[in-house]
Amino acid sequence: MAAGAMFTGVAMVGTPMAGQEVDPKATAEREKKFAAGEREAKKMLLLMDKDNNGKVSKQEFMNFMEAEFERLDKDKSGELDVKELAQSKLRVSHFANVGK
Repeated sequence: MAAGAMFTGVAMVGTPMAGQEVDPKATAEREKKFAAGEREAKKMLLLMDKDNNGKVSKQEFMNFMEAEFERLDKDKSGELDVKELAQSKLRVSHFANVGK
């Protein structure tokens, strides 16, 4: 779903609606952001795609997330607290709102 939303966004970049002018700087900035997001998505794919088929199955995704949880759960309590999350390198992405 998110990937579809991202690709749909690309098709619309630079396509003005009737009566609207194209802002080349804004268009270039959107394209730059999309390219950066695509690079990050490819990095995530390489980390999660254990069978190297170019796709991430639900099981591959869940295995990756479980390993990440275990890595972040420093006190092995089975829960992540504010301190553990603050010390992690996790960041909220603008992709969190894709499809909402």
